[in-house]
Amino acid sequence: MTDDSVGVRVVNEIERRYRFGDDVEFLDGGTSGIELLSYISKRDHLIIIDALKCGKEPGTVVRLEGEDVPAKFMTKISPHQLGLSDVLAAATVSDELPLNMVLFGVEPKKISLGLELTDEVQASFEKLVNVVIDELKSLGYVPEPVSEEEMASMQKNFWERS
Repeated sequence: MTDDSVGVRVVNEIERRYRFGDDVEFLDGGTSGIELLSYISKRDHLIIIDALKCGKEPGTVVRLEGEDVPAKFMTKISPHQLGLSDVLAAATVSDELPLNMVLFGVEPKKISLGLELTDEVQASFEKLVNVVIDELKSLGYVPEPVSEEEMASMQKNFWERS
């Protein structure tokens, strides 16, 4: 879904470039629904990365935290946000919200069927990766960069399996 795929792309890129300890878990929530509750329930920290309509210029990176995170998902722009809105509402009612929540979003230009990010969102991609890494570091989760050799090996293994 064009720019709506930015969150999963950022997660994939961070996982490609860095390694973290067992206390950091990455999850592609996709169009999942209430089953995500078990993944976020009572966590210390939850970082969400998504396309986010805020009325700003396409490609603008925004950061929301705390109670502003569930509130932002009341305005849905895509099918997966319906599921996340429901999960956050259920976590609120059941008192299972993570202690700290941060949402990094990028203003989309286009949300429709398609495989590519728009130029505006692509231009903000590195910034979005970096602000997420900075947030993780500020929480004490220091990433270990993956070596060029390891990245090349992973790419080779991927193409050999395809």
